[in-house]
Amino acid sequence: MAREKVLLVDDELEFTEILSVRMESRGVDVDTAASGREALEKATGKSYDAIVLDLSMPEMDGIETLKHLLKMNPDLQVILLTGYATLQKGIEATKLGAMDFLEKPAEIQKLMEKIQQAKANRMLLVEKRAEEKIQGILESKPW
Repeated sequence: MAREKVLLVDDELEFTEILSVRMESRGVDVDTAASGREALEKATGKSYDAIVLDLSMPEMDGIETLKHLLKMNPDLQVILLTGYATLQKGIEATKLGAMDFLEKPAEIQKLMEKIQQAKANRMLLVEKRAEEKIQGILESKPW
């Protein structure tokens, strides 16, 4: 089975390094970004099963980054992480399209489960898009 591909976005570099090592030891391919802008650049050129995104970052926060990511690709599976979790922000994030919301420090097992769920969701969306495309082609032909 293919390894999960994850983009980990957090301005706390030590946290990012530790978490990416822990995820890689569990068989996940991890790319990291230290800002929302860097995350947008990386997400433009590569496909990820999940994006784990910190809510509280300078310049472009997690909510703003989430909006831009989903505008680029509405099928992205985004899991928000924050040390300052508030129900309000969690609700806002899920209404905007985040798959889930976890409080820092996230338990690694719980995060891995969310990442696997994100990959499954993404695969279903890809299949659905392919079926819709095939259906559109079939309907456009004057058989």
